[in-house]
Amino acid sequence: MLIAILQFELLIHGAESLKDKRRVVSSLKDRLHADYQASVAEVGLQDLKHVARLGLAVVGSDGRYLGQVLDRITMQIRAIPGAELSDCSREIIHNGEGMLAAELLPGKDAPDAELAQELLRRAEEAA
Repeated sequence: MLIAILQFELLIHGAESLKDKRRVVSSLKDRLHADYQASVAEVGLQDLKHVARLGLAVVGSDGRYLGQVLDRITMQIRAIPGAELSDCSREIIHNGEGMLAAELLPGKDAPDAELAQELLRRAEEAA
């Protein structure tokens, strides 16, 4: 079993309130879940109205395919009107026992261990 994890920040332009932010975040979470059967959660920065930190996990058996899924998800996130993809990192975990491969965008940090464990737990529950 492989678990692909994507952590990213989304800059939300024109949000006047947390309600505006939640509308964008909720819509994105619903679309990503419907399109990719991904587990998505807002994992930080909940009190800021112009930025959201989200974590996403997808479970599968083929690392190459999961990498392609993360690529498609990243492209979909970049196409969101009124929002901009900011910090973004990804990794693929093998059997939940450690990192098989990690691909980080230049200058970005890897997802923290707590986020990885939470996404791992959610992905295993979904599987």
